[in-house]
Amino acid sequence: MSTRGADPCSGRPALGWLLAAGLGVALAPSASAQTLSFYGTPGLVDMPTAEALPDGSLALTTANYGPIWRHTLTFQLSPRVSASFRYAAQGNDPWPGIPEYDRSFDLNILLREEDAYWPAIALGLRDFGGTGIYSGEYLVASKYVTPRLQLTGGIGWGRFAGRGGFENPLGVLDDRFETRPEQDTRTGEIGFDQWFRGDAAFFGGLKWHATDRLTLVAEYSSDAYALETTGRLAPQASPYNFGLNYRFRNGLEMGAYYLYGNTVGVRFSYVIDPAQPRAPGGQETAPPSLLPRSTVAGQSWNLGRRDQRVIPAGEAVRGRLAEQGLRLMSYDVSARTAQVQIENLRFDATAQAVGRAARVLANTVAPSVERFEVTLTEAGMPMTTVTVERADLEEQEHALEGEWHMLARAQITDSFGVGRAGAIAGAYPRLSWGLSPYAAVSLFDPDDPLRYELGIQLNAAWEPRPGLIFSGQIRKPLTSTIDDATRRSDSVLPHVRSDAVLYAQQSDLQISHLTAEYFFRPREDMFGRVTLGYLEPMFGGVSAELLWYPLNSRLALGAELNYAVQRDFDQLFGFQDYTVWTGHASAYYDIGRGYHGQLDVGRYLAGDWGATLTLDRRFKNGLKVGAFATLTDVSFDDFGEGSFDKGIFVELPLSWVTGQPSRAKLSQTVRPVLRDGGARLGVRNRLYGVVEPLRGREITDSWGKFLR
Repeated sequence: MSTRGADPCSGRPALGWLLAAGLGVALAPSASAQTLSFYGTPGLVDMPTAEALPDGSLALTTANYGPIWRHTLTFQLSPRVSASFRYAAQGNDPWPGIPEYDRSFDLNILLREEDAYWPAIALGLRDFGGTGIYSGEYLVASKYVTPRLQLTGGIGWGRFAGRGGFENPLGVLDDRFETRPEQDTRTGEIGFDQWFRGDAAFFGGLKWHATDRLTLVAEYSSDAYALETTGRLAPQASPYNFGLNYRFRNGLEMGAYYLYGNTVGVRFSYVIDPAQPRAPGGQETAPPSLLPRSTVAGQSWNLGRRDQRVIPAGEAVRGRLAEQGLRLMSYDVSARTAQVQIENLRFDATAQAVGRAARVLANTVAPSVERFEVTLTEAGMPMTTVTVERADLEEQEHALEGEWHMLARAQITDSFGVGRAGAIAGAYPRLSWGLSPYAAVSLFDPDDPLRYELGIQLNAAWEPRPGLIFSGQIRKPLTSTIDDATRRSDSVLPHVRSDAVLYAQQSDLQISHLTAEYFFRPREDMFGRVTLGYLEPMFGGVSAELLWYPLNSRLALGAELNYAVQRDFDQLFGFQDYTVWTGHASAYYDIGRGYHGQLDVGRYLAGDWGATLTLDRRFKNGLKVGAFATLTDVSFDDFGEGSFDKGIFVELPLSWVTGQPSRAKLSQTVRPVLRDGGARLGVRNRLYGVVEPLRGREITDSWGKFLR
């Protein structure tokens, strides 16, 4: 690193750093941030730095300053872009102009990385999609002047111009930059008309890494906490903050600070790297080693006897596949080809399931069989067929990069038209059930940010034939704080979601869903679904869907039409008077590098028309993090608090936690507020989620586990 630098509190060098943004954006990612701020983003104490977390990281932060608690989730969307969701508690006695609980979103863009001569430069928006009480924009530069000492200087607007403000330099471009409109703290609208407007101010600080784990920080803060100091927060005695951060070996980071000359604060952060599983991988049972064909030939004469009866090859294949967590649906063998249809019950990597099935066939069927056709099925629908040659499997089993040689030689085709010749006796009809505990949470109630419900649930499914599924779930709450809520909906729209508290209070034994589903393949690259019954806790009715998803395409298109009837609050068998036709046309696109986009356009449960945009990032291990926003013809005023439906979601594969293969996932959607506008029917098993894991691109993406 360079040893050249400048005092971050000096105006001229700081301005020089800021003007450097016009030179362009470097292509390589910056070094990872070493500390997080009170706002849960890379920074000093309250002020930001021009840094980024490791790509794909999730950072969880809790910080306390006087009566203020801030809880922040930050996700590094790309090497240069991060987004944050923050939930702040202002205390039990909020002061004028500030709600007791506040929700906000941040965005930070690293414009360029640091090099030998120039600092790293970042542009940020704080609280751009919340109430606006923390609203501010900044341009900041950071530079290491020694390998351990970093200087930071920046210019900010909004909250960043609370102290030492001066006339906005952007006023030379347009007079409108000189005045900052007032923010309506009730709406949660995106304040485009506020960005970079009004007075500006400088801030800065330094960070010294005393050891690899201990970091000392000092900053000059331009945030005067003007609103907070009118209430319970003590007036600031100084603009300077000092602190130390210590990172433990388990990844937890703790900070202690002396703030604004009269207050002590603390911060706890934990950064999750999705590339590093919480449990070591490779703990699953090893795949069966391929047997020499001579050994298989000997076995084929007598696969085993039961009361002097020779076990059929199909039964042996079924038993051996079951040991691998694969369900055999059909089996057919000719002189040269063995065909199986399987359902993957265990492996989150689809290619691993195919590889295990191919090994079982190689160790079971007659040596004369040279080709294995493995068809993947889900919900009774044949999805995709992977064809491999037996000789290739034998040749590449222990070869360096054998998986990729197998991929080059394998054939992956659509399974439309694949029949069920050789259907296994006993595969249908099929009954499955289970009794288990459950936990449900309600987040961000303005009166209580966390409510919960604990209970037991019974799940059952009966499949009389391929594609036809009768299933249901019954829940019995044992303890709950969700039904303690006293707030009632003030929505002027039909109460399709905002009466959620009434569903919790007026129900005991709950039918979460009770449906008949039929899945089918109308033609090549096409998939269909029809669902009838109690579709979700609040609505029943009929849902029909078609999906066009070519085998190796990045693009998929879908259409869904629903007739929905609102259920009674007791969540049993009755209905209310409200009915609605709702449905969407959907486009799904694999952007590449793990990024996916989805656009849904249509009519929502409250009768409003609009669109939902969803963007997410998926990692090779199955972790998914994303965000969505819905805009409809409902005005912000009619929508109420929050202005429009938006939120973030996290989907965590159980295998990432346990190190064992599993298709189970832990998921949570976080909405700042649940209202009626932009509400979509919660139909189970929408086709894209069912089909995508078994299509060509997803199979090839997981091919590195084919031989594992």
